[in-house]
Amino acid sequence: MKKFFSIFFVILFAFASAQNTDSKETANRFFYELTFKPKKDSAKLEKVIMALDIVKDRSIYRDYTAIGQDSILKVQFDAMQKAGVFKDLSKSFKMPKFSEKIVKTYPDMKMQYIERVANGFTPMNLGYTETIKFDWKISNDKAKIGAYNAQKATTEFGGRTWTAWFSTDLPFQDGPYKFSGLPGLIVKIEDQDKNYSWVLQGNKQVPNWEELTYMEKLSNVGTKVTEMPREKFEKTFSDFKKDPFASARPMMTQEIMSRTIPGMDGTIGDMMKKQEKMYKDFFNANDNPIELNQKPVAEKKKK
Repeated sequence: MKKFFSIFFVILFAFASAQNTDSKETANRFFYELTFKPKKDSAKLEKVIMALDIVKDRSIYRDYTAIGQDSILKVQFDAMQKAGVFKDLSKSFKMPKFSEKIVKTYPDMKMQYIERVANGFTPMNLGYTETIKFDWKISNDKAKIGAYNAQKATTEFGGRTWTAWFSTDLPFQDGPYKFSGLPGLIVKIEDQDKNYSWVLQGNKQVPNWEELTYMEKLSNVGTKVTEMPREKFEKTFSDFKKDPFASARPMMTQEIMSRTIPGMDGTIGDMMKKQEKMYKDFFNANDNPIELNQKPVAEKKKK
């Protein structure tokens, strides 16, 4: 039963990130402030810090929230395991705003988009791979963005028109989210209607860098990603968002659902309901995706 609790806990809090090895590399970490409009019918904007970690052969983009509080969770989870008592840690950490992780490999810039889902009581990494050739139009306009001299470029992507500012002061042909392919790091990029706007806020070197967070290591998912065509991925992930516990529910007998958890109020069934609401609240908080045309071009041509 202790193993069951551990696995169940990891699944419930597996929004963080995923993928790759603990190779003790040194990473260049770039911090972007993302200002975004989560609801199409509201003018309200939200902000979050996103991280772009660049190592020798790849970059990893994800919400910094999980990384930033990883050490705190490790201390609390270690204490919980030593005490042998299950605790609800959901109030001890802040949920990230974005659950995806994007890995770009160098030099071909092949991009892997990854989400964490549940397969029964086992978390798994689900993803698709694509290579995007951005049609950048570089202008002669220049500006100072933060501490960097930058130049303007525009492109069409995901049903939106984007304006980017890149700096050759930073010798990386990369940027936040899926954006890449300019002769320098993108230090600012936003769409025409300012639904999404990333601005570089700072950077630092991270020695002994590890891609997996402590919580990811506990889940034993590691770096393995179940790959599928983008269309199938979107259908699978959409189904998961509608019913996060669909694959686990058949295993939950009435006897299991009625069991209490040491150190917590309520039953396993109560906790499942609470966590299901947490999942759905998380996914329903944003109905304004970065890419408006979610289906791949090949699928659209069939219509």
